[in-house]
Amino acid sequence: MKSKSKSVQHLHSINIQDEYGTPKELFHNICKKYDICPQIDICASKTNHVLTNYITKEQNCFNYSITQDFFMNPPYSRISEFMEFAYEQHKKNNVSCLILTYSKTGTRWWHQYVQGIANHVDFQKGRISFFNEYGYLTKHSAPYDSAWIIFKKKTA
Repeated sequence: MKSKSKSVQHLHSINIQDEYGTPKELFHNICKKYDICPQIDICASKTNHVLTNYITKEQNCFNYSITQDFFMNPPYSRISEFMEFAYEQHKKNNVSCLILTYSKTGTRWWHQYVQGIANHVDFQKGRISFFNEYGYLTKHSAPYDSAWIIFKKKTA
């Protein structure tokens, strides 16, 4: 019997564990490359935040109006909802937004909120090894390619 691909196995497991921390070095490198300086991490935990200011799952970023430049590494299982929220906050509050997510370029959410809309899309070379909920690097890298998506605020 043929074994399931890594991505198919992952789709089954995201309902169990769907929160992974971004490696800080990758985060800082992309911020420097695109001259973006997020002030708050809106999809974080006490162990996986990349910024001093952060919002946890329990605090629920959807309860906030995000008025500072922000970063998010949203859970795969709710990507459409988070992408819509990020784009709305960017437009409504004129804030810059840096997003790290998987690069599923054929999906509806990609075409609604990224393709032809984002200021920059930077495809990450290689698959990222994220941090688990305990702050330890995962044994395996992500099952999908990743992309950094940037919405820049308008300047006068």
